[in-house]
Order: sequence, then C-alpha cells, then structure tokens
Amino acid sequence: MREKFAILVLLAFATLGAEAQLLPSRRELFLREEALRNPVGDVDFDALHRRQDTLTLLFIGDVMAHGPMIENAYRMHCKAHPGARKDDPASYDWSAFLRRLEAPVAAADLAVCNMEFPLAGYPYTGYPCFSAPDTYADYLTGLGFDVLLTANNHILDKGQAGLVRTVRACDALESAGRVRYTGISADEADDTARYPLIIDLKGVRIALVNFTYGTNTGPSARWPKVNRMQREDIGKALRRAREQEADYVIVLPHWGIEYRHRHSPEQEDLARWMVANGADLIIGTHPHVPQDIQYIDGKPVLYSLGNAVSNQQDPKCRLELAATVRILLHRNGSTTLDRPEVSFLWCAHPGTVEDSYTVLPVAEYLSRPEAWRSPSDHDSMARTYQETLKATGIDEEKPLPGSH
Repeated sequence: MREKFAILVLLAFATLGAEAQLLPSRRELFLREEALRNPVGDVDFDALHRRQDTLTLLFIGDVMAHGPMIENAYRMHCKAHPGARKDDPASYDWSAFLRRLEAPVAAADLAVCNMEFPLAGYPYTGYPCFSAPDTYADYLTGLGFDVLLTANNHILDKGQAGLVRTVRACDALESAGRVRYTGISADEADDTARYPLIIDLKGVRIALVNFTYGTNTGPSARWPKVNRMQREDIGKALRRAREQEADYVIVLPHWGIEYRHRHSPEQEDLARWMVANGADLIIGTHPHVPQDIQYIDGKPVLYSLGNAVSNQQDPKCRLELAATVRILLHRNGSTTLDRPEVSFLWCAHPGTVEDSYTVLPVAEYLSRPEAWRSPSDHDSMARTYQETLKATGIDEEKPLPGSH
C-alpha cells in the first residue's frame, strides 16, 4: 500500500500541466520532494502528515493610484455606463488590475497589501499628491485582502483632513467585517490596539508592525497618527507584541532607497536591531523595485517587494514580487515559520495585454508571447526579469539566499 501511494504521487507530478502556478502549494512541493527523495515504499508518512496543516500568508507590494490608473478605471466603467459622473466613487472599474491574483489571494489565510494612497475624497488625483476613490479600497477587500497597510509616504498627501477621512473610510470597512488595517490610528487607544495589529489565525497569534520612513507632507495635529520609523516607537510595538503573546512578529516597513535593487546599510542596521528585539520576519516596500533578500540570525528579511500595480513606466518598476509565507502546524501543538517563497509579477499597462492595467504571473506568461497585443512588452518583461534576477540574486527555483 505504501509503495502504491508513492507511485501515485510520482505519477501525479509527472502529469502536471506545463503551465506554472503563481504561488505553488507548499504541500505539493513537499509531496514532490518527499517522493523524489525516498525510494518507492520509503515515504515518511509521519513527516508528511505533520507538514499538511499550514497557515498561508500572502504579501504583495505597493498598490498605487496614479492619475492614468484612475482615468483608466473610469473609462472601463463608462463602457457599460456612458456618461457616469466622475465624482461618484462607484464610477470606477478596477476589476482587471489584480484579476490574475484572485485565486492565491482567496486561498491565503491572511493576504496583505500596501495601500499607497489616502482615501481623501473627490477630486481624485494621482502623483505626486494622491487621492483615490473609496471603491479602490473596496475592490482590494472584495478581492480578498485581509489587511491594508497604510503607513507610507503618500498617506498624508491631502494633509490632515485627508488622513482623517482615510481613517474613517478604513474604520467603516473594518466595522463591516471586511478588512483590518494598520499603520495609522485615530487616537491613543486606537494606536495601542493597532500598533501592532494582532491577528489570530487558528490559534496562532501574528503581530503586524507597519511604519514608514516619513511622509511627503507633515502632520498638522497629533491625531490621527502615522507610524514612523523611530526606534523608540518601533521598540514599543515589538514589546507590545511580546506582551500580547504573539507567536510570530512580522515587521512591514516602508523604507529604503527608491529604484535600487540592493538594500542600504541603514536598512540592514535597522533590520538587525529589529531582529534582536523580536522580529521573526521583515517584508519591506517603497523602493518600487524588488530588492535582495537576506537572513539575519536565521530570520528572513525581504527588503522590498516592489510595486504591485502602478503606472510607472520604467520596466524595472513593473516587475515585482509576491511573497508567500507558511506557518506549519504540528501535531504536538508547536508551529514552525517556513522559509518564504517568492514569485515574480509583471504589471502590464493598458493596450499591451488588455484594455486595462493587469498584473501577470511571470512564470506563467514568459512562454506565452501570444497573450500580448504588444510583443515588445513581452520582450521587455523577459529582459527585465533576467536583469532583476542578476541584480537581486533571487532565483525562484532555488532556496532564498542565506536560508537554512
């Protein structure tokens, strides 16, 4: 019976379709490795069973709201509703933006993205002073994102009034049970409850610590507050996580030097300090490009995921990362934070693949140039992918650099 099962496992993987998955199941990878590692009949079923119960955490980078993106969403809506009012937040169709991520987002126990714009109301504006329709956040929550990160340099683009409105809009989504948010807080009590944000998943307590290096305009009042990259405040959040008996502390900084594929000495210095003070995993945003990955005392540091969806024209800003982290739940009640897995994404702009912006899993679309209206855009993706692998040292097919 053991031999028959092992053979079936091998056959199943031998017949997998050629189309690559965006975020392969850790269980599938384990089954494949176990079947190939052991002679037929020697699969370790106890080990296999221990690895089957998991929590899956998915992270993507900066969800931007550039002016052409807002205009495109309006035009897409007007295809079915000609003459829709621009000041109506319902007059914007974002559905194509992250359509191809629907399955992995829905499958994750916890999906997190960086909302790099305030919900400051009409008029809706893009770079350099963002304000997106509320329906953009509605779209992200409807897609299945469980947590919106809001500590970033654009959150105060519309000043204190825009921040107040953003807090109220996020509160409304949270009160409706649609999403949680962190990075900004309404008052001192809210700050204590939200920094860190504690998420309970099947009895595993996860603390999320989100902050930004700064904002493009300064605050004009103490509250609402944006979490900033100050060690005293970060240290308080890390201590609160321990006091609240968090099993894992995930730090989500908005930091680093834009457009650089390698992290800065300042990032590494802060990362080492955070690991020494209890961080189990660090996943950063802000540079708009993927950055290298490092292990510090066995703790993974993904310095930057890059953008998730944007109108930035530089090809290196259109290639980005999704990170999947799994927590293994063992039969004896213990848990293990598995090594992160990363997958590259490409942000296709209107007219290259569809009429709208749409994010593509690179592994699936590298071999599908026929999916493009613009063959040169496929070639740009392929070239940028190879350049980024070289610049960052990341290889999807191999363990992350420095992992154990």
